[in-house]
Amino acid sequence: MTPAPKAPIALPTYAVEIQGLTKTYKGSKKSAPKQALKGIDLNIPRGQIFGLLGPNGAGKSTLINILAGLVLKTSGEARIWGYEVADQPMQSRSAIGVVPQELNLDAFFTPRELLELQAGLYGVPKRERITDQLLAAVGLTDKANAYARTLSGGMRRRLMVAKAMVHTPPVLVLDEPTAGVDVELRRALWDYVRQLNKNGTTVLLTTHYLEEAEELCDSIAIINHGELVAHDTTQNLLRRIDNKKVVLTIDRDLTEVPANLRPHGWELTNPRQLTLAYQPSKIVIGQMVMAVQVNGFAITDISTEETDLEDIFLQLTRRNPAVSSVA
Repeated sequence: MTPAPKAPIALPTYAVEIQGLTKTYKGSKKSAPKQALKGIDLNIPRGQIFGLLGPNGAGKSTLINILAGLVLKTSGEARIWGYEVADQPMQSRSAIGVVPQELNLDAFFTPRELLELQAGLYGVPKRERITDQLLAAVGLTDKANAYARTLSGGMRRRLMVAKAMVHTPPVLVLDEPTAGVDVELRRALWDYVRQLNKNGTTVLLTTHYLEEAEELCDSIAIINHGELVAHDTTQNLLRRIDNKKVVLTIDRDLTEVPANLRPHGWELTNPRQLTLAYQPSKIVIGQMVMAVQVNGFAITDISTEETDLEDIFLQLTRRNPAVSSVA
C-alpha cells in the first residue's frame, strides 16, 4: 500500500509576532528601574523587508535582543516563525539570524573557518553547509583563507552577514549593518539583502540612514521611549504628513512678496524665486500659481518638494524627546 503523501508544512502568515511585550531593567540603590519596552504590539508579515526605526535609547536594541534570545522579556509574547522565544528557545533561535552592530569576529580564524564553526554550532551537517556559496554571495571567495584580522571593516561587515545565514534562517535581523560603511559597499550589501528577500528571507532592519529605510522597506515601525508610535507601509507613512513645498522661478527680480500673495504664506527666497509651504488637503496649488501670474509674471520654472521619511520620523519622535538611556 502506497503511503499517503505528507501534507506541505504551512508557512506562518507573520515571520515575527509580538504582543504586549515589556522589558523593565532593574534599578540599583542609586537608580530607579528603567522600562525599555512598554507593551509593544507588532506583527511583521512573512517575506517583507521591515524597518524598525527610532532615536537612540528608544528600545530597538532591547527588542532585537529579546528576539535573539539574548535578553529575557519581562512580560508579553514574542514569536519567530511561530515559535515563542521563551517557551521554544531552540526552535526560535534556529529561525533567526542576527547581524549585530558590533564586529565580533575571532581575529585568528579565517572566514571559511568562522562560517564552518558557526554552522557546526547550529548543528548543520557538513553535507548541508553552504560555506562556499555564502562566501561568494558576500564577495569574499578570494579571502576565504585569510585571517579575519587582515580583512577591512567592510569585508568584516559582509562576513558578519554570511555568518548570520549559515543555518539559512527564514528571518534575518540587520542591526545598523551599514554604520561606518562607505557608499559603494552599502549598495553592494543592500543588493545582497534584496536578493535574500527575493529568495524568501524576511528581513528586519534597523538603521539611522532614513533614506535607506525609505528605499528598501515595505513597511516601517517607529519606536520611541519603548512605545510604538507608528506602524504602516512605507508609502502610507509618507502620506501621513500633509505638507508640500512649491518653488516658482519668475522672469524678473523682486524686492518683496506681492501684496496678494502675502496672506497665503509665500516667501521670497531669492529675487526671482517664490516659495510656498502648503497643505494639499487645504490649498489647491493651481489657484496659488494663478495668483502669482495675476501680477504679470511669467513662470520660467516650477519645482515641488515632497515629504520624506525624515520629516515623519522627526515629527513623531520630537513630541516626546528621549529621556531613557536604555537602547
